[in-house]
Amino acid sequence: MLSFIPFLVLIVLVTCCIAVFGNATLDGASQVSLLVASAVSVLVGHFSKRLEWENLEKEIAAKVASCVPAIIILLLIGAIGGTWMVAGIVPTMIYYGMQIIQPEIFLVSSSVLCALVSLMIGSSWTTVATIGLALMGIGKAHGFDDGWIAGSIITGAYFGDKLSPLSDTTVLASSVSGTPLFTHIRYMLYTTVPTFLISLTIFLIAGFTMDVSGHGNVAEFMDGLQHTFVISPWLLIVPVLTGIMIARRWPSMVVLFLAILLAVVVALLVQSDLVYTISGEGSRGLLQSYKGMMRVCYDSTDIDTGNSMLNELVHTSGMSGMMPTVWLIICAQTFGGALTATGQLQDLMRLVLRFVRGTASLVASTVGTALFCNIATADQYLSIMLSCSVFKDSYRERGYEPQLLSRSCEDGATVTSVLIPWNTCGLTQSTVLGVATLTYLPYCFFNYLSPLMSIFIASTGWKIKRACS
Repeated sequence: MLSFIPFLVLIVLVTCCIAVFGNATLDGASQVSLLVASAVSVLVGHFSKRLEWENLEKEIAAKVASCVPAIIILLLIGAIGGTWMVAGIVPTMIYYGMQIIQPEIFLVSSSVLCALVSLMIGSSWTTVATIGLALMGIGKAHGFDDGWIAGSIITGAYFGDKLSPLSDTTVLASSVSGTPLFTHIRYMLYTTVPTFLISLTIFLIAGFTMDVSGHGNVAEFMDGLQHTFVISPWLLIVPVLTGIMIARRWPSMVVLFLAILLAVVVALLVQSDLVYTISGEGSRGLLQSYKGMMRVCYDSTDIDTGNSMLNELVHTSGMSGMMPTVWLIICAQTFGGALTATGQLQDLMRLVLRFVRGTASLVASTVGTALFCNIATADQYLSIMLSCSVFKDSYRERGYEPQLLSRSCEDGATVTSVLIPWNTCGLTQSTVLGVATLTYLPYCFFNYLSPLMSIFIASTGWKIKRACS
């Protein structure tokens, strides 16, 4: 089937890129692969369906334009990472966190903490970009591998995101499928809670059995933080105020922008010596402060703490560090737009419907399609919308209540998006945490067990309701 050709091209190119470039694949090779696959998609669509280039160009442009808000948020997250670090906010969270969280229960604690924060604010991205960064520092100080730390953070962040009534993906899945929001959330508990408990059990066992030799690092990290930054519990006012703004459901861009401004003010008042050092000027003054804070927002900053591991931890990339991710998002959206414009994605989905028989196969097809859309379109929102629209009639014709569809779409789309290197979620989280997607993927137990749990529950028939009953 001709619709398979662009996907085969992409799979071959990405596989070759990973084999050749390894973790550096996202520095440019994946972007080129996506553009080549997009070109193949357009050529196939043009010659097989006689589609005009002008129409294809409009569809692709519209798809790329739809990711502009995500790109702006990504740039703001880059700035917040730099300002919160230089202002001493993240170092303060790391400093006190290392004293409170014991190594044996660190992985479990980080998952639970991220789950609670994400549940309250409804955003996995914001959770990872704030408390997640601090937990990365604490975990490294205790001697945990980057993959384990990032896996525990992402597990908790996406558990909370999936069940929060404030989450845009939760609202989207319920609305597109025609399911009341809280009915959708309650129904997800049957697959989400058991999966999360399994993940926590794994993290708990790993914490007590892992040979973590980082106690010396904790003392060195604490000493390095104290000598480099002004550490004070008063600095935690900024994340508290940020949490209040999020709880009041202010727009994400507004919250992130104000959080950056608060951090800039704190940095100028509390960490002025550090700001002058970053500016690279020998003298001090208003212009030097301005230059230092502008560099913190847009450029990478290296801070000498006297400890090489801590230097790596407090290094920030600013907005410039997000540019490869922005580049990749644009290329991924181009590929998704080409697939949608040519109808190739819809052709493949109709083919999947031919193999649906019972409940388990219907749910498995939905989950698989959502995962496939995440891979093909690199966007979890589009994956949810496409999966729901393709299978909505099938669920209704077979007499299933719509919450089964909404849950299956979330189990397949929301939680797996972060596992795909070129997906917007995978790109964002790997960039923010500084851990390659393929490095943390094996430890995101919740994210890849959720689709399997969804299929397993469906095969048992537990809590599967018919609309006519």
